Amino acid sequence: MGRVTWADGPLVAFDLETTGTDVEVDRIVTASVVRIDGGTPRVQSWLADPGVEIPAGATEVHGVTTEHARAHGAPAEQVANEVADALVSAWDKGAPVVIFNAAFDLTLLDRELRRHGPVDGLNILGPVVDPLVIDRATDPRRRGSRKLVDVARLHGVRLSEEDAHTSAGDCLAAARVAWCQAHRTEVGALSLDELQVWQRGAHVDWADGFEAWLRTQGRGDVIDRSWPIRPYTAPERGGLL
Repeated sequence: MGRVTWADGPLVAFDLETTGTDVEVDRIVTASVVRIDGGTPRVQSWLADPGVEIPAGATEVHGVTTEHARAHGAPAEQVANEVADALVSAWDKGAPVVIFNAAFDLTLLDRELRRHGPVDGLNILGPVVDPLVIDRATDPRRRGSRKLVDVARLHGVRLSEEDAHTSAGDCLAAARVAWCQAHRTEVGALSLDELQVWQRGAHVDWADGFEAWLRTQGRGDVIDRSWPIRPYTAPERGGLL
């Protein structure tokens, strides 16, 4: 029998599908929180009316149109608060939350909470496990895509075309990838507290290396070093009213 790791207890996975990729302005379209604790995974899913048009490119990814979201989605404020409550409940119960590319999903959720109020953003109250950060650090020389579907395939985790880019399907795949990483790489020997420190350092190391590579391509992009959530900067107010 292999070693027992943090991945062998209850895991909760979280994923969003959104109107786009800018965490500061884009909105939640669908969300899922999945608890895996033996037996059948328990899935909570939401469809939101984001309150803005869903671009055609985003619809091509997740299949939700503006018309469908408006007709069947719950108000964005309600969805954001219910999702945040589900994450807080997971952390209260001691479960780590698995999020592939955590800094995207958590930051976008934080901005939604701030947009709608009265909650003052998202509090990270427990451990986060990010299979993307782990994959970059434990297999840095591998070439090719590091999208969830590709990392899942690498570990023998099935993510069908039907399930890919659905928040529930991505949750299950991310949790299964995290379990594989815990049993196949050095991260399984860490405690959850140690893993938080390790992932923060791994993300900074990746950002340093990626920025250096971008410079060789003549690009000056700056990669945010914050993990698992990007800090909020309040917009500057204009002149006197």
